[in-house]
Amino acid sequence: MRMTTLCYIEKDGSYLMLHRNKKKHDINHEKWIGVGGHAEDGESPEECLLREVKEETGVTLTSYKFRSLITFISDQCEPEQMCLFTADAFIGEITECDEGDLLWVPKDKILSLPTWEGDILFLEPILHGEQRFFTLKLVYEGDILTEHQIHFY
Repeated sequence: MRMTTLCYIEKDGSYLMLHRNKKKHDINHEKWIGVGGHAEDGESPEECLLREVKEETGVTLTSYKFRSLITFISDQCEPEQMCLFTADAFIGEITECDEGDLLWVPKDKILSLPTWEGDILFLEPILHGEQRFFTLKLVYEGDILTEHQIHFY
C-alpha cells in the first residue's frame, strides 16, 4: 500500500486549495484538494509533507499538525494510506503549481467546491474545530463512495 500526504494550509480564515486542472489523465482532474503527494522510498510522513508542500507551493511549513490517517480503496488505483495534515504557518511566497491552480478559499466555501465525496468526511471535522486524531476508511467504485468508516481518538 502506498503512502501519501495531504495538507490544508490555513491563513486568514482560508485554506490554500489546489484546483487539479492541468493534467488530463489525473484521477483528481477538476477536483479541489489540499496539497501533497506520494512518499518517496524511506520518507517519513513529515518528510514527504515538507517536500511535497515545497514542490507544489514554493513555501516551507513552519507549523503543522498530523490530523488523520485515511485509507483509500478504489477500483481505479492501488490502495493508499494518506496522512492528513493541517498547517498554520510557513515561510516563503506561493508559486505556480504544475498540477493546477492554487487559490486561498475561505473556510466556509470549501465544502461547496467540487471535491471527492469522501473529502467532506475528513474536512467537516477539521473545519468545525475537531482536535482529536481520527482514522477514516473510504471505499470508491469509480467516483462513487460506496463505504466509509470513521473513528475518533
